[in-house]
Amino acid sequence: MARAAARAAQFALPLDWSAAGSNDPPLVMGACNADALRYLAHPASWPVRTAVLVGPPQSGRSLIGRIFARSSGGRVIDGNASVDEDAMFHAWNAAQASGLPLLIIAADAPPAWGTALPDLRSRLAAVPVVRIGDPDDAYARDYIEAQFGQRGLVVGADVADFIVRRMHRSHATLAHIVAVLDAASLAQGRRIGKRLAGEVLRGAGLISDDLVDQAGAE
Repeated sequence: MARAAARAAQFALPLDWSAAGSNDPPLVMGACNADALRYLAHPASWPVRTAVLVGPPQSGRSLIGRIFARSSGGRVIDGNASVDEDAMFHAWNAAQASGLPLLIIAADAPPAWGTALPDLRSRLAAVPVVRIGDPDDAYARDYIEAQFGQRGLVVGADVADFIVRRMHRSHATLAHIVAVLDAASLAQGRRIGKRLAGEVLRGAGLISDDLVDQAGAE
């Protein structure tokens, strides 16, 4: 957790972590989301009062949206298909009229939405799009440590390093790894160390020794 805090300080992002709800997981900051967070932290500078946040599943996009709503007082549409086009068009207009920002969260940028309403389609064409990228090694390590910390479990840096060097890079894989290890530790009554992580995650197909950088292999 100290390492995650140090990296957060390095990015110096102005989003208020304390704006997260009490039941929310920690927001992990890293290279994959730093640009998006910086942009969302300053809605007053947006060219229009609407922005789109694009990110893959399990990337923290909904958590970022909740923090954004609490910090800015604006509205968040979590999923472009979660409201109909008329409702989104009215939300756009309301944001422009009120000055309160609108954030739309989606898996893809607006050209992929197949928007039928011409007035909405033209407005979406002018919307800035910010993206959450794939996790790098540093983010993946911080995510693992932060998620286990929230669950009250202490996982050493060596365990996180062991996993990160062997996993496929995706946010969904990270989330699955944490859930699978937590369940295995509870079921077997064992602490989460490299031995348990190797047994469980190899068996689940979530890590592969073929992915280890041979220059730093154990």
